[in-house]
Amino acid sequence: MSHQLTLEEAGEIAERRRGLTARMKQALIERLSLQLTPDEIADDSPLFGTGLGLDSVDALEIAILIELEFDVPVSDDELASFRSINTLVDLVEQRTQAAEVAA
Repeated sequence: MSHQLTLEEAGEIAERRRGLTARMKQALIERLSLQLTPDEIADDSPLFGTGLGLDSVDALEIAILIELEFDVPVSDDELASFRSINTLVDLVEQRTQAAEVAA
């Protein structure tokens, strides 16, 4: 049987995601020395190429950042899933929830 979210629970989840997204943007700016503010980075903007213009070295830095800042291990295979802020936040949320369920 699935659990229906209450409006309050949905609000808490949304607020937690907004906080995680803001924290991710700030950590990226600091780690990669980006000359941007968090408001200048769209949640769905591509990290590489025409988006933020990051490269493969930056992808490794992002993996290190996620491991250190969010305590979430990242495998080499997962580097390809680094497409946007939202995909990074999704990865952290999935791993965090999996760890909570396993605990």
